[in-house]
This record gives sequence, C-alpha cells and structure tokens, in this order.
Amino acid sequence: MALDLGIGDLVRMRKPHPCGESVWQVTRLGADIGLVCQKCRHYILLPRAYLGRRIKEVIPAVRPDGEELSND
Repeated sequence: MALDLGIGDLVRMRKPHPCGESVWQVTRLGADIGLVCQKCRHYILLPRAYLGRRIKEVIPAVRPDGEELSND
C-alpha cells in the first residue's frame, strides 16, 4: 500500500497509544514518518513500511477556509 500522506494530516492507528488516543498528526515525511499523539503530544518516528501496516484511516489536513491542504 502506497501511503499518500502530507504534513498536518491525521492518521488513525489500528491500536491506541497507551494514553488511550489512536489519532496522530503527521509532522515529518521521508523514509521515517514523524507522528505526534493528539492527546499526550508524545513524538515518535516510524519507518514508512511499518506505519503502512498499522494505519486504519488517513484524515487529510484542512485549511481554515475549508479546502484540503496540497500534498505537493
């Protein structure tokens, strides 16, 4: 599965973080993807292949005017 992620996108993971939250925000793209937990603000780096198997849903980032942010 090819990941179509952008900075600011939210991802819902299959299993929750120990704090109970399963939604993370993408903060870094590359071979490793940087994620921040939306409840406790814990920061992690996961390899792209590892993350691809654990994502349940991708929620695209939205600007204040209601349009989706460009992933270019």
